[in-house]
Amino acid sequence: MLTGKNIIITGANSGIGKVTALKLAEYGAKVFLACRSYDRTYSLISTISEKYGSDKVVWLPIDLNSLDSVKNCADSFLRLNVNLHCLINNAGVAGVRGLTEDGFEKNFGVNFLGHFLLTKLLLKKLDSADSAKIINVSSKVHKKIKNFSWDRVTKKTSSLTGIDEYAFSKLANILFTSILSQKLEKTKISTFSIHPGLVDTEIWRSLPFFLKPLLKLKGMLTAEEGAKTTLHCVLNATFTDNGRYFSNQKITLPSKVAQDKVLAEELWKLSIDWTKKFITN
Repeated sequence: MLTGKNIIITGANSGIGKVTALKLAEYGAKVFLACRSYDRTYSLISTISEKYGSDKVVWLPIDLNSLDSVKNCADSFLRLNVNLHCLINNAGVAGVRGLTEDGFEKNFGVNFLGHFLLTKLLLKKLDSADSAKIINVSSKVHKKIKNFSWDRVTKKTSSLTGIDEYAFSKLANILFTSILSQKLEKTKISTFSIHPGLVDTEIWRSLPFFLKPLLKLKGMLTAEEGAKTTLHCVLNATFTDNGRYFSNQKITLPSKVAQDKVLAEELWKLSIDWTKKFITN
């Protein structure tokens, strides 16, 4: 099904990323696990190697908290001189506080800006494939954002729980997908954003302790259930769905703010400016 395809997935050492990586390898893909810790990724590397062959898995070190690290990760892949058929921007944090190494609000920097740079650095490689896909993992919590200021992304986390900032980073992922689909309309690359559902994974480990029981009450999905929409987009989404937002394996309308084309263009221009020193072309 995916034999001969090379796929990069960030945050693949746990949760829906781990399930997705295992399924992709099962379907024949070679998976490049872009994760921060080799030790935490080792068990997955071993499992894929034992089941499908050691040639089916590669670890790529990346720390999305650092744009330098993102650049190094992209360079490491490019030096391998292999095709790239799919990039899954899956890694994320929720409820964290503070700034990234580059001075961006932590949720925004890790969940969005690091992935923006990684995507930008790999676009030419994606375009050289017969067809390619970019999948950005978002969340329906983006609907929480009604108005905001760009100034917030260069300031420390201001909300008590960090959920407002998390929601904004997920809104940014959808806006990015939308504008990217327009920028790439003359290429062979299609891009999608997805809501995996409220999934019981380690992403919530930084939330204040009093919020975790509330999440449980909402009814959380397993990682296997949460990975279904990502896998649907890898396997079934077509170029006619380019730029769309998926939930529960179906095209869904995001919030009105997430459909704002002017806002998407502003985000694109600002992101180019924020990352320009890492982009040589």
